Amino acid sequence: MPTALLPSFLANTLDLGTARAAAALGVIEGVADGAGGAARFAGGPLADDPGRRRATAVGGYTTTAIFSSAIGLATAAWQVGVLRSVAWAARGVRGPSRNALLADIAPAAAYGRAYGFERAMDNLGAIGGPLLALGLVALVGVRTAILISVIPGTLAAAAIVIAVRLAPRLAQREPRPVRIHVRAVLRGRLGKLMFGIVAFELANVAATLLILRTTELIAPGQTYSRTAVLLYAGYNLAATLIAIPGGHLSDRRGASIVLVLAACAFTAAFAGFAFAGASVPLLAFLFVLAGLGIGVGETAQSAAVAAFAPVDLRGSAFGLVAAVQAFANLAASVVAGALWRAVSPEAAFLYLAGWSILAAIAFAVSMRARG
Repeated sequence: MPTALLPSFLANTLDLGTARAAAALGVIEGVADGAGGAARFAGGPLADDPGRRRATAVGGYTTTAIFSSAIGLATAAWQVGVLRSVAWAARGVRGPSRNALLADIAPAAAYGRAYGFERAMDNLGAIGGPLLALGLVALVGVRTAILISVIPGTLAAAAIVIAVRLAPRLAQREPRPVRIHVRAVLRGRLGKLMFGIVAFELANVAATLLILRTTELIAPGQTYSRTAVLLYAGYNLAATLIAIPGGHLSDRRGASIVLVLAACAFTAAFAGFAFAGASVPLLAFLFVLAGLGIGVGETAQSAAVAAFAPVDLRGSAFGLVAAVQAFANLAASVVAGALWRAVSPEAAFLYLAGWSILAAIAFAVSMRARG
């Protein structure tokens, strides 16, 4: 809900206007992704210990719920940035623990489907969020709608508490020391995928910029478009529907081929956003392409980490890869936002398409190297 409403909140509620809101979004989302990346890297060693990873997951979900909804109280863009960054840092800390827990309980032959199911459920919530936000905005306004998001956020925190309690009991053991592992994680096949992952995430711009681009095209001069928010829901629907089939393909054919397909979808989507006009059907198709790319891309990356990382360092592996993803997302959002304001929206999206092409090439090379 806060993600869907953030462009309107900045441009309209805080009265920044479209151009300043685009630059602010790029910085806010980029810094938040950076904070999340640092937290994911720190959360990786915490997740190496089975007992510690459970407490980390619960605390991360709770903190994210509180600070995300508190954006509704902000009166300046810098306050939005601080709250978003804290929420994303908590989200980052919990990520490696949640993913390591999933690897503990899923059979190795079904990692792709397991992470595909997790991504599908995550994106299903992201479909309901924008749709719920549309109704709430009409009833109570943007600020209150963001504040109300604490309710589903709290339910998510309660759900992870229940999940942890129902997970297999831990054997009695001494807690593992918290240590950062990088070189050991990158040995073998996971290290060969890293350049492609970096390039892919350098193209993985915040979806809020897609919403803003659509608003600019179909409703010039306006700061809020219900159609753009609905198309964002379509983006999440595409990511939801493709995640499990993408995971199944990853289990059968390997993660590399799925990552090539994801990068190709990104390339087509961003090139389309660069040149598209005010055609809602075309923009809807581009949102779907971008959603397909992120749906299969995230699934295949998680499956690759679970399959290729050392078992006792899975937490560190998930944390390291997630940190690389987040810092690359920082560059994607900041640079795209700056290009939008300094040059043009077309330049911003062509920049993203260029990184997507490099990612597709890198994943194809890693696939051939395996063969």
